[in-house]
Amino acid sequence: MITFSAEKLNKVSEIISRYPQGKQKSALLPILHLAQDEFNGWLDTPVMDYVASLLDIEPIEVYEVASFYSMYNLKPVGKYLFEVCQTGPCMLNGSDNIIDYIKQKLNIGVGDTTADGLFTLKTVECLGACGYAPMMQLGKTYREHLTKDKVDEIIAECRLQLN
Repeated sequence: MITFSAEKLNKVSEIISRYPQGKQKSALLPILHLAQDEFNGWLDTPVMDYVASLLDIEPIEVYEVASFYSMYNLKPVGKYLFEVCQTGPCMLNGSDNIIDYIKQKLNIGVGDTTADGLFTLKTVECLGACGYAPMMQLGKTYREHLTKDKVDEIIAECRLQLN
């Protein structure tokens, strides 16, 4: 059975309490983040159904939100998730070339994970760092002014962290 740890359930209650009675759906985004963190970095249907039950909303309301925002993963992702911005300023500065290079370097497509489960490539909309284009988010950090050499360094850095 899917359930949050006691610590996360307390956090869920605290988040829901921030909103007026009957407006618990407003807690959906932060609770989806908790769920994704708690359940292996992605949101499968039973997890989203569980979140809906906690908020007393229809499961479709959770699916709509989770599938709309790129910050939620609807299938398993690798240990390292490369979220490359593909909007205007990044594209003008070569993000399409960076995406193609990562695909070639890791032998995966957008939305795919390497066979060893280490890397997933995802394209996302604006991450709000247009002045540092092309850029990507890796975990909680931004990697900016990307070049092929910088991508190679990032991949090597990730592999090094495994040792």
